[in-house]
Amino acid sequence: MHTKHKRFHYQCLDEIKNVSQELGLNLQFDEDLSILGRQVIIHDKILPNSLAIQPMEGHDGTRDGRPGELTFRRYRRFAAGGAGLLWFEATAVTPAGRANPQQLMLSADTLPDFRRLITETRDTAARSFGEEHRPFTVLQLTHSGRYSKPEGIPQPVIAFHDPYLDDETHVTSSQKPISDQELRALEDQFVEAAKLAQEAGFDAVDIKHCHRYLPSELLGAYTRDGEYGGSFENRTRFLINVVDKIKASLGDGIIVTTRINAYDGTPYPYSWGAVTKDGSREMCLDEIKKLAGILHEKGVPLINITAGNPYHNPHINRPYDLPIKGGSLPDEHPLVGVARLIDVARAVQESVPEMVVMGSGYSWLRQFLGNVGAANIRNGWVTLVGVGRGAFAYPDFAKDLLHDGMMDPSKTCITCSRCTQLMREGKEAGCVVFDRKAYGMTSRTQRD
Repeated sequence: MHTKHKRFHYQCLDEIKNVSQELGLNLQFDEDLSILGRQVIIHDKILPNSLAIQPMEGHDGTRDGRPGELTFRRYRRFAAGGAGLLWFEATAVTPAGRANPQQLMLSADTLPDFRRLITETRDTAARSFGEEHRPFTVLQLTHSGRYSKPEGIPQPVIAFHDPYLDDETHVTSSQKPISDQELRALEDQFVEAAKLAQEAGFDAVDIKHCHRYLPSELLGAYTRDGEYGGSFENRTRFLINVVDKIKASLGDGIIVTTRINAYDGTPYPYSWGAVTKDGSREMCLDEIKKLAGILHEKGVPLINITAGNPYHNPHINRPYDLPIKGGSLPDEHPLVGVARLIDVARAVQESVPEMVVMGSGYSWLRQFLGNVGAANIRNGWVTLVGVGRGAFAYPDFAKDLLHDGMMDPSKTCITCSRCTQLMREGKEAGCVVFDRKAYGMTSRTQRD
């Protein structure tokens, strides 16, 4: 009876532990949360604790890519929330790669605004917790690929034709994939954006390789011809080239990382992380583990692990209670999705134990996310616990976990998908349930 989707209804830790056991999931829970306050070292940077904010896009920049008023507000709230790492949201490296007309974009013109954003964020953290509290900051650099809508209408850029995604992303059979020459030029645009991120004051840049945006799609480009398709070496060429070029250009001036899919959730030969040739969606993590090892050898000290596609199979990417309008409930319990995301991060962490691995998928756990996160860190399954949607709803979750040893159940994200719905509708995105001052109540959403 627990294999079907069920909404969160747990009042105590034993209830969720028992259901996890009944489902046969290897989820661990600690009651001692003190390990969440453990400092983490990334190169010469010391993170004040092991809790992190995932990159959550707000759709609230200006038409020319500058952070807007709500963008500044969001990161001030995150900074005052106490997390040791702040992963700043998707920021386009080229106008054609923007997912919407309000997506942030880093350029020489917008650089002063990004510099002010990072300064205000750090100042807020210092005022809230003292000068010694300096969160580690990562800027996510992106090209949205088949999900590009720079003017608000689809203008997809594809790495290859995908029968599972083409129709739903407005890709016609006659559309040509991006060329090898264009990809080489795009590599250089990522490098230029990294230089600007360094000037702005970020500690690191993320060469975004998740959720089937363009660089992520290249990882599954088995059917593509040329330098960027077919073999493992070719499919990972873009990421490796960008890492090498940034290091050659900037040295240790900025840390390079990636938020990367371990598993796309669609069948071979159109998918990263699914290599069985029978058309199944069975997960295989051999290639992500191999790639993580290569990146670590190249001096990439941090990797952020996720999975799935928020447009195509969102239950893999972010287990939820309620789908977006027109969406459906998956034929699995959300705890299965949570466990899957924990398992893929664990596989990478255990394959490269010296690397700082950041895990995803904790928000559905609500007030118990700290219990699972603490157990995962203590077991060596992950180094950092990342929270995405949950931080929209509850930006000071880290402060409460670290200072009170618990989260307030009345403040936790209810995974109602309304923040995602706002994004899909082209509106400023945030938590309509717990942040009505900024986002209003666009629909009636009630707790269980």
